[in-house]
Amino acid sequence: MSTPADTSRTHSPEQMSTAYGFEQVGEGEKQGKVDEVFHSVARRYDMMNDIMSLGVHRLWKDAMVAKAAPSKRPGWKSLDVAGGTGDIAFRLVEASDRQAHVAVLDINSSMLDVGRHRAEKAGLLNNLEFVEANAEELPFDNNIFDAYTVAFGIRNVPRMDHALAEARRVLKPGGQILVLEFSEVDMPMLDKFYDMWSFNAIPPIGRAVTGDAESYKYLVESIRKFPNQNRFADYIRDAGFERVDYRNMSGGIVALHTGWKI
Repeated sequence: MSTPADTSRTHSPEQMSTAYGFEQVGEGEKQGKVDEVFHSVARRYDMMNDIMSLGVHRLWKDAMVAKAAPSKRPGWKSLDVAGGTGDIAFRLVEASDRQAHVAVLDINSSMLDVGRHRAEKAGLLNNLEFVEANAEELPFDNNIFDAYTVAFGIRNVPRMDHALAEARRVLKPGGQILVLEFSEVDMPMLDKFYDMWSFNAIPPIGRAVTGDAESYKYLVESIRKFPNQNRFADYIRDAGFERVDYRNMSGGIVALHTGWKI
C-alpha cells in the first residue's frame, strides 16, 4: 500500500528502495512497478530521450564513453547495466574501433529486445551480449570487467547499495565504475526552468509520443528523489571504491560519477 507523496530527496539507499517517484511503496514492490514503466516506454525510449533532453543526452553519453576510454586492443571488456537499448554499449564498441566486448545487462526484456534489434542493424552483434538479469545479483564471476557503466538507470534499482557492491565485485583490480545520472541543479534560475520543463512538459509529451504520461511522471519524480551529488559519491565510497569523483554537466542537471577498484 502506498503512502502520501514525499517530494524530498532521499538520504540513504534504504529510502530509495521504497521510493516509487514521490510515493512510498512497500518493501519489494518497487521493482515490479519499474518493470511496468520500461515495458511501456521501451519502443520509444530513445526518441523520448532526444525530446526530453533536447538532444543533449548524446553529449552526456559521449563524455561518459570518453572517460571510460575503451582500449583499441582486443580483450577490453565492459558491463553496461540498465543499458537495454544499447546506447552506451554501441558507443563503447565504436570508440574501441570495434575491439571491445560489452555485456549489456537489463532486467527488462522489452528494453533488451530493442537493443538486440538495433545491434543487428548496426552489425555489432559480435561485440555484444545481451543479458536479462538483476543489477543487484550479477550473473558474472569476480574480477572480469575493465569498466562498469550505468547511464540513467541506477536510480531505478531498488537496492542501490547492493548494485554498487556487485559492481565492485565483477570489476578487475584497476577497473573503473562510471555512473551517469540526473542530479541536483546548482545554477540559479536554471533549477526553476528545469522543474517547469520536467513536471509540466515531459509527462504530456510522454503521452503524445508513447501514449503513457504516468510512466514519465514517475521518471521525472524519480530524478527528484535521487540523492544529490555528494551523497551519491558517498554511496560509491561505501561500496569500497577509491578515488571517487564526479563532474557536473549542464549546470548539475546531470553528474558523471567515477571510482576505481584498487
